[in-house]
Amino acid sequence: MATRKARLEEFVIDRTPASGQQVEALAEDHVGTYILPFRCEYANGKWRNAETGETVQAHVQGWRELRPQRQKGIRPLKGLQ
Repeated sequence: MATRKARLEEFVIDRTPASGQQVEALAEDHVGTYILPFRCEYANGKWRNAETGETVQAHVQGWRELRPQRQKGIRPLKGLQ
């Protein structure tokens, strides 16, 4: 299990993304940190679910650019990850 510090190092924490840019967001609550299971956007001073437009009800600690999703059941060849 990744430590809080190690997880934060994988995310941008010193600025917000460009308005409307879809990103992966890292949130934190009393249990710990977790990656939100949906794409997020930061616009007009608020984090929102990129698909529904709903305001995120969690404290977002950081963000990173979206990573390509691996296709279910297909694993990259060793050395090509």
